[in-house]
Amino acid sequence: MISYYFMSIAVVIFMYGIWSSMFSLAKIALQYSPPVFLTGVRMTLAAVILLGYLFLRNRSSFKLERRQLLSIAFLAFFSIYLTNILEFWALQFLSAAKACFIYSLSPFFAAFFSYLHFGEKINKTKALGLCIGFLGIIPVLTLQTGAEELVNAFSFFSWPTLAIIGAAMSSVYGWVLLRLMVKDQMISPMMANGSSMLIGGLMAFIHSFFSDSWHPTPIAAGSFTPFLGWTLLMAFVSNILCYNLYGFLLKKYTATFLSFVGLLSPIFASLHGWLFLGEPLSALIFLSTAIVCIGLWIVYAAELKQGYIIKSKEEPVLESTAINNS
Repeated sequence: MISYYFMSIAVVIFMYGIWSSMFSLAKIALQYSPPVFLTGVRMTLAAVILLGYLFLRNRSSFKLERRQLLSIAFLAFFSIYLTNILEFWALQFLSAAKACFIYSLSPFFAAFFSYLHFGEKINKTKALGLCIGFLGIIPVLTLQTGAEELVNAFSFFSWPTLAIIGAAMSSVYGWVLLRLMVKDQMISPMMANGSSMLIGGLMAFIHSFFSDSWHPTPIAAGSFTPFLGWTLLMAFVSNILCYNLYGFLLKKYTATFLSFVGLLSPIFASLHGWLFLGEPLSALIFLSTAIVCIGLWIVYAAELKQGYIIKSKEEPVLESTAINNS
């Protein structure tokens, strides 16, 4: 029994260990293509795979009303298009570890959006946890590489840092929209994600057509094969493997528990950046991750008392602290 328990925990840790590699994989793919075009290709490939599978398994999911299509379009803009072009642009200047760390703050952004959309109250205990969490961000925000310093905005904030914060907030808002769609409009999560990936990918292609140099494509000369290989690997790891593994694990654990384990992602991203990109390991990442964990624990403890977090494992998908679309 104990060995089975530790094996299950190991699967969760393995998932985040693999998922956090997305930041390093994206930085490698960006060597061959501009960020907007990369977003279009990756999301379109993932959408074709997901919708193709759904078409074979449940064709009735494709019967959507106009209101549902409009909701999917909003989801595509925030969760796919805006999130990924901001993230990929920022990754040209940020380390994989710093980008992943900022993304790990999604539960805090989720608390804010849940307050706006679902009327979830922020009491004194939750406010304390949020303050501790944001204090934990500051050391990492001050950590800048030479490339990031070239595009500094003000104080210790750089434009890439602000972009990745915007990407994280947009991603969380996308999950709020998805929660509303699944709960109120009865759209299956796979249909909502697959169709939003397709629409968001098309938005990125249109953007790329006007912003990138197409001669004949924005892919660097002689780099089509490595670009396609890394992009397919990204689509498989994130959109196919980890997304579905996360859905499977939600049957065994609450999203609250999975979100806590997800706070290990910046540490994994640091190791991936060190192994694959030669990025130096930073003690600040480890220190800030520990501080953020304390703040998030206080927030979750308060939400448990308020009854906002569903303890039952039968309805975990509707919790507000879901994963991002990286």
